[in-house]
Amino acid sequence: MMENNDIGREIGWDDEISQEQEFELLPAGVYEFTVEKMERGRYAGSEKMAACNKADLTLSLKDPETGAAGTVFDTLYLSSKAEWRLSQFFLAIGQKKKGEPLRPNWSQVPASTGRVEIEVNKYTDKNGNPKENNRVKKYLPYEPKKFTAGTF
Repeated sequence: MMENNDIGREIGWDDEISQEQEFELLPAGVYEFTVEKMERGRYAGSEKMAACNKADLTLSLKDPETGAAGTVFDTLYLSSKAEWRLSQFFLAIGQKKKGEPLRPNWSQVPASTGRVEIEVNKYTDKNGNPKENNRVKKYLPYEPKKFTAGTF
């Protein structure tokens, strides 16, 4: 498991700043992912979905063919309305088997790996500016790696 111990540091009111946004948009496609971080939280609810627990995920992505890498954030809602998405995620990381019920082992989610289809999401920010970001379109079923004798 890869740990990120950089929790940042406080910046003083008179300190100089230079770091700019490091976000790089990835092209839509299929990527391998590792769950870098999972935070438990609570969704307050809306007119479309009742209040429920949620898992905020930080996914580290890598395109096995091009080497392109990036980070995508996703939220899993622990709601009967989104149960299909929970199943999709746990199938992708190999915890769930198709057609079988599962009691998720949440402690094994960080550092788990799988494959995901990423899309480019176009939206308008609160100031009316057009923006784009990456978003999880769907988690893909787990496929064990196949080994061929004599190859590395």
